[in-house]
Amino acid sequence: MREDLIRQIRAYTPYNEQEETDQKTILRMLQEQEDIFLRENLTAHMTASAWVVNAERTKILMAYHNLYDSWAWLGGHADGQEDLLGVALREVCEESGVKKVKPVTEEIFSLEVLTVDGHEKKGKYVPSHLHLNVTYLLEADEEETVRVKKDENSAVGWFSPEKAVEASSEPWFQERIYRKLNRKLELLLRIS
Repeated sequence: MREDLIRQIRAYTPYNEQEETDQKTILRMLQEQEDIFLRENLTAHMTASAWVVNAERTKILMAYHNLYDSWAWLGGHADGQEDLLGVALREVCEESGVKKVKPVTEEIFSLEVLTVDGHEKKGKYVPSHLHLNVTYLLEADEEETVRVKKDENSAVGWFSPEKAVEASSEPWFQERIYRKLNRKLELLLRIS
């Protein structure tokens, strides 16, 4: 499974300089770090995120993440699972309560190396580290009831693509991640 992921990441065409640089870092770490899929690797570990759209591609599903005190995309740690699309699907269901979620495409939608500041989690200190993140474009039914996952978020909701960016209180994510994902979504819609 790791070799499949390495092939997918190698085949991925970076959207911009950030993705080109991050692609190299992720590939290097995947080849050098045996425990890269485990959060016990305190330097860096694999994560998967999702830009979740409705069927019309006019809304984005976000959660208000307690740790970051911000509206954000959905996703999480691989925790030993090397199928990152499966991780993204699982995390969307766990974090939002939706049950009907599917890939728009099984291809990688975006790549990011994300910095995580040291913080407390469940009474234990987690040192600063990197999330080697693979993002997927997923679709969920906006009519489905959403719910919070109390230990991680305090709200879940649908936003227009522009409002999804504005809802985030993290400037770096607004500019470097969410706006990029919206631009890539617009390109995809033009092609289809």
